[in-house]
Amino acid sequence: MTSHSGPHRIVFANEKGGTGKSTTAVHVAIALAYQGARVAALDLDPRQRTLHRYLENRAETERRRSVDLPNAKFEVFAGETLAQLEAQIAELSQDADFIIFDTPGRDDQFARHVATEADTLVTPLNDSFVDFDLIGQVDAETFKVRKLSFYAELIWEARKKRAMTTITERRREMDWVVVRNRTQHTEARNMKRLDAALTELSKRVGFRIASGLSERVIYRELFPSGLTLLDKGQLGELGTSHLVARQELRALLAALKLPMPASPVPELALA
Repeated sequence: MTSHSGPHRIVFANEKGGTGKSTTAVHVAIALAYQGARVAALDLDPRQRTLHRYLENRAETERRRSVDLPNAKFEVFAGETLAQLEAQIAELSQDADFIIFDTPGRDDQFARHVATEADTLVTPLNDSFVDFDLIGQVDAETFKVRKLSFYAELIWEARKKRAMTTITERRREMDWVVVRNRTQHTEARNMKRLDAALTELSKRVGFRIASGLSERVIYRELFPSGLTLLDKGQLGELGTSHLVARQELRALLAALKLPMPASPVPELALA
């Protein structure tokens, strides 16, 4: 395992697509920037490039509207080796407080590497047993957890190794947070079963559970402009759904418990 110092690494990882990973990553990045943190972002999916395209759209909106919005430095990784990846991380994250990684929705050696090197690992899940299967398998009759998935075992082993080197290499302990996105459409009985399975598995492998972002059309509508729910002055009149969604984002950021630096621009604090 590579020893690293420098900015806090926040990795958004899920080997399944469609879980709101990129949307959550972008909103967390901009929320941190609004609080005065210096943020870098690396997109590890050179085919989809969703994170990169979102932030590119944001930079274009700044130019088009002649406004100055909090943003992150952002790049796409297109290298071929882990050494190239770490070199790009070091270059991109110079002077940054946080570096955020958005990973592809598939098994990938670079995604595995940054996941095992994360200081905060965020795994967004939709509230379904299809997504739960990423981290554990349940009994078809009782819905009790039968065994860990390969992914959960990978992170479990990485966290154990990290714990052994935290003192000697001055490494941070890895905080693994499973974020439950899009919960409002879940049938009540199924939600209870998921609650029980997630709680059981969290005790076995040590992740925390946080509520994420509900599925709303507004997130998809914001992508072309690169705006986020925090850009109140650019969004026009906000409806109730926007206000509720922004409250969800504030709650998620608080739940992540990230180590905030002393803000150089307190007037940008997340409202």
